[in-house]
Amino acid sequence: MRLIIDSIDETEELQDDQLKIIEEVLQLAAELESVTQNAEISVTFVSNERIQEVNRDYRGKDQPTDVISFALEEMGEGEIEVIGVDMPQVLGDIIISIPRAKEQAEEYGHTFIRELGFLAVHGFLHLLGYDHETKADEEIMFNKQKELLDHYGLKRPSV
Repeated sequence: MRLIIDSIDETEELQDDQLKIIEEVLQLAAELESVTQNAEISVTFVSNERIQEVNRDYRGKDQPTDVISFALEEMGEGEIEVIGVDMPQVLGDIIISIPRAKEQAEEYGHTFIRELGFLAVHGFLHLLGYDHETKADEEIMFNKQKELLDHYGLKRPSV
């Protein structure tokens, strides 16, 4: 196993099989992105109210959003890297809004689990340093997301 995943469903809405799929998708993402053995992330599934609090407190945006990522391994200038023996690399936290995932699945015409997978992978790629600030970066990140989800079998339905 490449990734140690701590999943927390604060909403208590997800089924065990849905959590298992999200973990499998994230394991595949870690493998395809060559993440080091025993890297660690947390994935928390929350309400719109909770993600709005996080978005307001940490990003200055007082509105709900679908997914937020907090990378923990980014080294700032002047910071000292602490390396422990046999310590897992802590990549960070992913927070996903269950209500937004349901809304977006309906809006985009695909399944709830596909949307959850998309949001989890999107958050995970942010933890690895990908972003979508420029058109070129967006194309790279979104192509990776689609490729990974398709590889797992969470494809968008053809129109």
